[in-house]
Amino acid sequence: MTVDTKLPYEKDYVNEFSNNRNEPDWMKSLRLRGLELAETLEMPKPDKTNITKWNFSEFKHELPQVEQIQSLDELPEEIKVFVDLENTKQNLLIQKNQTIAYRSTTSELEEKGVIFTDLQTALEKHGDLVQRYFMKDAVSIDEHRLTALHTALVNGGAFVYVPKNVVIEDPIQTIYWQEDATLASFNHVIVVAEENSSLTYVENYISANQEEETVANIITEVIAHDNAKVSYGAVDNFAAGTTVYSNRRGVAYRDATIDWALGGMNDGNSVAENITHLMGDNSNSNAKTVTVGRGKQSQNFTTQIRHFGKNSEAYILQHGVMKERASSVFNGIGKIEHGASKSNAEQESRVLMLSKDARGDANPILLIDEDDVEAGHAASVGRVDPIQLYYLMSRGISEKEAERLIIHGFLAPVVNEMPIETVKNQLTQVIEGKVN
Repeated sequence: MTVDTKLPYEKDYVNEFSNNRNEPDWMKSLRLRGLELAETLEMPKPDKTNITKWNFSEFKHELPQVEQIQSLDELPEEIKVFVDLENTKQNLLIQKNQTIAYRSTTSELEEKGVIFTDLQTALEKHGDLVQRYFMKDAVSIDEHRLTALHTALVNGGAFVYVPKNVVIEDPIQTIYWQEDATLASFNHVIVVAEENSSLTYVENYISANQEEETVANIITEVIAHDNAKVSYGAVDNFAAGTTVYSNRRGVAYRDATIDWALGGMNDGNSVAENITHLMGDNSNSNAKTVTVGRGKQSQNFTTQIRHFGKNSEAYILQHGVMKERASSVFNGIGKIEHGASKSNAEQESRVLMLSKDARGDANPILLIDEDDVEAGHAASVGRVDPIQLYYLMSRGISEKEAERLIIHGFLAPVVNEMPIETVKNQLTQVIEGKVN
């Protein structure tokens, strides 16, 4: 099977879809432009990963009717693990089948002028503000076929806007629950922190389609203005039937910080990009990624941080465990542009393979166009130490339990450094589920 060059939806459908959602004219025009570009642009070509046989065209896009969730107690158990059930005052959106099913916000957000809503509502009520950031500074519509198609078929997502000098203490969380087995997720998430503001944003992607095939085409744009701080956490947990393309981008201006804590826990084929541009002087970013691959899935993770501002700091940390016949490629790229003097780019990528058929590849890349800088990298790919396994089993621990302990121990240096406590706890639970 090769990627179908015929688009799954046509101009009339996209036009009607936009009209039915009462979108502003600029959004409809952008959708149609994306559809036009998707006809001619090539697919992305992730390093050392052939995606030509992956499913990016077989999916359902029409949104079904969704019943509202009146109480978090109504959620199934597999969703409840991502929610603080005891907290009655929290900032939470649950999007079920691309439609908002539950919404809860604190009075603090309203009093401070923070916007936290689904993308459709944001387009209706804050269209000019959304237009200022949608596919502008972080991601371009014409990068390749998947970014263009994403623009044409966006059907969900969130918009978060924190005004100048506003500090949000409590996390803002969204849960994207793909209950419909064949419905595609074309989510677009925008997080904007104005000058001297700060927030923590956490999101979860969940599905259960083991056999039925569909697509997740996700784009995130994070903008941190001068002296702003954004902590962004995500646990992606799509089932084996979902082919995933996720593109998370950040732009940090002077003295700004964007920290990423990402858990790639999908069971299907996945391509994940996490790219941050340190535009301002003294800007910085920490990008931490952890993953467990199993079955026959193929994964490609690219984390790139580009330094444009002077005295900018970046640290990339990636750990992955591959089981059974799973394979993964980790690309860590630190790019220091000419003029970004006194900058520092550090990275570490490590992959552990638990079976003879598992495959891992860690590629540390440093691209330096400035003299007065610091940079360093570390990378390793290897299998479980048989002596370590033997030692654990000699103490009466079963092979399965020994493997479990080794996995948790290998991932712990990343999980424990996750700056967002909720993401850390969620990752631990998801990892435990994959190990067992």
